[in-house]
Amino acid sequence: MPNIKQQKKRVRTAAQERLENLRFRSTAKTLARRLQAAVTEGDKARVTEEHKQLVSWLDRAAARGAIHKNTAARRKSQADRLASGPRS
Repeated sequence: MPNIKQQKKRVRTAAQERLENLRFRSTAKTLARRLQAAVTEGDKARVTEEHKQLVSWLDRAAARGAIHKNTAARRKSQADRLASGPRS
């Protein structure tokens, strides 16, 4: 345990940041699963809505540093391919 006041504060702050980052990563995974479920069901309106929500969330997570910007770009690309349907 830290003895210095500033280090005690940094421990508290880091714990809060970890929880926020976990929330962003976890929600992104949940939204990806929802998109996958919508694609499986074949509901085009729901696919569009879930895709829009996922992309927005990934952009937000990357902007605040919860995930790397390249990771966000990769996941958005995967979501685009999933939402666009099978290719011929």
